[in-house]
Amino acid sequence: MDSAGRSAVLIVEDDRAFRARFQAILGSDASFEVVGAVDTLALGLQALEHSRLDALVVDLGLPDGDGTELIRAAARLQPQCAVMVVTVFGDEEHVVSAIEAGAIGYLLKDSSSDDMLGALHDLLGGGSPISPMVARLVLSRLRAPAPPSSTPGDTGVALSEREAEILTLVAKGFSFAEICDLLSITVNTVKTHVNRTYRKLGVNSRGQAVHEASRLGLIEM
Repeated sequence: MDSAGRSAVLIVEDDRAFRARFQAILGSDASFEVVGAVDTLALGLQALEHSRLDALVVDLGLPDGDGTELIRAAARLQPQCAVMVVTVFGDEEHVVSAIEAGAIGYLLKDSSSDDMLGALHDLLGGGSPISPMVARLVLSRLRAPAPPSSTPGDTGVALSEREAEILTLVAKGFSFAEICDLLSITVNTVKTHVNRTYRKLGVNSRGQAVHEASRLGLIEM
């Protein structure tokens, strides 16, 4: 943040019209300062080296490279910087590669201006804003296998489909807050399912729960 309490944002987007639109969206909110709006990977990397950022908004398809390279560079050079992808790519390959590179938010370009502005506030507030279609894609990939993995076997331990789903997300490194966003449930609901899972597995921590459930074949890693 600058001395006025504004969050420093870098936009890396090769589509001139969309770049101007996003600048205008942020310019309408005194909470943000756009410290750069560039159109190539090379210029984005330069900006990362010379400006302290609170947020990076990046497209994945850049004329001189892949936006995931910039995401990885941000994680390395400015770990305090929260990264949000805004792109037309909503397929599994792009979504997963961006998240694995370090993206926290992922919006599709058909999002409304209000949604984009709200998403950036959410991002800087510690959230993980994700377009609904992308959230469904992530869940379908990470969702625990349906029964029989969620039914009792020789172990006599059975997790409900929701318990297995939440524990699988925990195993993938998602925080409780992120799980709430993905599943559209409250933190208390997540905690209730996790505590019930602890009791069923006879464990006292997330790590133990993931290890034991994986060992018993109740979730897939």
